[in-house]
Amino acid sequence: MNKINLGNSGLLVPEIALGCMRMADLSKDDAAKMVNTAMDAGINFFDHADIYGGGKSEEVFADAVGMNPAVREKMILQSKCGIRPGMFDFSKEHILESVDGILKRLQTDYIDILLLHRPDTLVEPEEVAEAFTALKKSGKVREFGVSNQNPMQIELLSKYVEQKLVANQLQLSVTNTGMIDAGLNVNMTIDRSVDRDGSILDYCRLKDITIQAWSPFQFGFFEGVFLDNPKFPELNKVIDRVAAEKGVKNTAIATAWILRHPAKIQTVVGTMNPERLQAISEASNITLTRQEWYEIYLAAGNELP
Repeated sequence: MNKINLGNSGLLVPEIALGCMRMADLSKDDAAKMVNTAMDAGINFFDHADIYGGGKSEEVFADAVGMNPAVREKMILQSKCGIRPGMFDFSKEHILESVDGILKRLQTDYIDILLLHRPDTLVEPEEVAEAFTALKKSGKVREFGVSNQNPMQIELLSKYVEQKLVANQLQLSVTNTGMIDAGLNVNMTIDRSVDRDGSILDYCRLKDITIQAWSPFQFGFFEGVFLDNPKFPELNKVIDRVAAEKGVKNTAIATAWILRHPAKIQTVVGTMNPERLQAISEASNITLTRQEWYEIYLAAGNELP
């Protein structure tokens, strides 16, 4: 499994991470098998959030691995906070309380990375800064980042937060390519030229912020997967052909398409099927050619100017 530097933190992480949103639905034994499969594949990065399963996903994870210091040091644990029922909350009080809950459920003294989960328009960045400083000083959190934020939101936080923001988790798949489309269709009067995110892809590259791609197999906003979906015949035809040529599953090609981008994007996959995860992990051994990358992009229904 290839490693990348998370931001410029010096923390080397696998380029594929396991998202644990659905782990609350697994038995202890099935969760243990899932984690062991990930570790065996070199995927020792586990992405959590305090809202996943209402907190149960973190509890199931910790119980499944029999969390103790020896186990903990082999893993990189990330969690997120800030989403509450009917609202977002980046207040100092909520951030600190959330982290304490996360640590309790994960049965650990610290998490490697904390992300703020979706933007809170009522954010007071001074409070976020106070919370981050307290968490860093106490050793409860080592690195910090955000999720689904645009450049100006990150700039606002960065004005006050002492710690470098090292990650931004964003939706990206071959059928959700907004951050790529606008950069390919500059100064044009077509839908793909509309900059909907403030050039977040280029911004993160300039600022050494690692983009973490979520829902790499989904189209739309949780409308379903595009792989083996009759709604995307041309895309699946191309992906299946490339997969056959390289001797891997289609999931590996869809993942390799994201990994091919020179931004060094970390792909967060949410499967809870060990065999599927093993197949996905093969993406780390594949480097698509420029021609293959663009062929897949076009097969998704995109056009070049």
